[in-house]
Amino acid sequence: MPPAAPALPRKKLPVGIQTLAKLRDQDCYYVDKSGLAIDLIESGSYFFLSRPRRFGKSLLVDTFKELFEGNGALFEGLAAETRWDWSRRHPVIRISFADGMLKSRAELDRRIQSNLRRNRAALGLPRPTDIDPDDTADDLADLIEQAHLTQGAPAVVLVDEYDKPILDNLTDPARAAEMRDGLRNLYSVLKGADPHLKFVFLTGVSKFSKVSLFSGLNQLVDITLDPRWSALCGYTDEDIDTVFAPELPGLDREEIRRWYNGYNWRGTSVYNPFDVLRLFDRREFHPYWFETGTPTFLVNLLAERRIFTPDLGRIVASEALLSTFDVDTMQPEALLFQAGYLTIGQVRAIPGRMEFTLKYPNLEVEASLNDSLLKRYMGDAAASEAQISRLWRVLQAGDVAALRELFHAFFASIPSDWYRNSPIAQFEGYWASVFYSHFAALGLDIRVEDSTNKGRIDMTVLAAGAVWVFEFKVVELVPQGKALAQIRDRGYADKYRGRGEPVHLIGVEFSRVDRNIVGFEVETLAG
Repeated sequence: MPPAAPALPRKKLPVGIQTLAKLRDQDCYYVDKSGLAIDLIESGSYFFLSRPRRFGKSLLVDTFKELFEGNGALFEGLAAETRWDWSRRHPVIRISFADGMLKSRAELDRRIQSNLRRNRAALGLPRPTDIDPDDTADDLADLIEQAHLTQGAPAVVLVDEYDKPILDNLTDPARAAEMRDGLRNLYSVLKGADPHLKFVFLTGVSKFSKVSLFSGLNQLVDITLDPRWSALCGYTDEDIDTVFAPELPGLDREEIRRWYNGYNWRGTSVYNPFDVLRLFDRREFHPYWFETGTPTFLVNLLAERRIFTPDLGRIVASEALLSTFDVDTMQPEALLFQAGYLTIGQVRAIPGRMEFTLKYPNLEVEASLNDSLLKRYMGDAAASEAQISRLWRVLQAGDVAALRELFHAFFASIPSDWYRNSPIAQFEGYWASVFYSHFAALGLDIRVEDSTNKGRIDMTVLAAGAVWVFEFKVVELVPQGKALAQIRDRGYADKYRGRGEPVHLIGVEFSRVDRNIVGFEVETLAG
């Protein structure tokens, strides 16, 4: 028997490290993005990139900074080492809104002033006394010009989390609008400063329209959906298999992919770096990224707009819709996509436009988002957790009768006052949404509007060695007794008869008057 291959040497996991110098000095794992960074620099001068939170945007911004400042020692052994002209250096102005929450326009102006003071100190440039202390736009314009003239090379402006002051205040539209106006005043400087600029890069989570935030800055190129830059942030499959190879033994490689891969911006799919690093550190699968920022605002918005949750994983949206985001026009589809809860599944080009079918990127997001939605539907987080655990035990036991009892008890437990006061329960899709989110929160294999040659099954779930076929009806809209009959009449089970597993046909009927299940017919076919 040949001897076992020696274990690969492990490095430090760069959890929370957002500067290239610290990452390299501490001998951390590093996924080399310097080649892609140079490709982008060589292709133009003004760029905007939207990516979800904790996706490596700050490290990318820092990589640009170190390149333009000529810190070649940090790039030894990397793609940039032989591709970059280290004799040419440019003054870098770096502005970040990543830290803390700003709650007023005055706080925003002070944060901008602090950013500009720090940059002046780093570049050794005094602030002219004739500039109004409160005029941050004039201050930035002067800083850019001074940096160019004193250092003999045009300046580089890098803005990290450019939109965070707005996003932190979305629950207060008036305050969010104030933040937007203050940032627009700052960013408007970039158009007039063109003669003094070498490179401009702005990044954040959301994609505000040029009219609302970048008015007049027509040279700003949005690379968010450019396939060439899909992997500019995030880890690819190849990165996991090569850079992080020492961390893989003992972990199920396919589960890593199922849990954390799948983010796509029309190019190479990537993993969320935060999730991967936490997994390798803790050695157990967990919704690490989701738990760092539970989207309460988004969940409430989905509820208020009465979004049919089974549709979330198959939304069709135009490029224009995904790019339409402002304080006054928050489309749930755009917010879900930009924040990273949905990603691009399919692309369809039609004359004059492009359409995208969105999907959940991975198991972490699908299960966690639906778990949050279910808590909102119930109004009781503790009860939701217990309900999900019971559902899994029922499925494992293959106990279809217990499934009916589980959901009947669930709807009966919701106080009547909640129904009266909640907008969620006032639309037809509420009942099916609740059913769907229960199963999705478990991360099961769910097919919504499951196509057959005789129609579409409302929901099919493949779990615990069985197939569960559901048809939903509301008795105030369709006569009682039609749900299971439709499954039988249309032969919905035929699609799954050859799997060698039992197929449970379940017709579920709700009453808006009774606020509960009034029909739950079952037929089980042997595998």
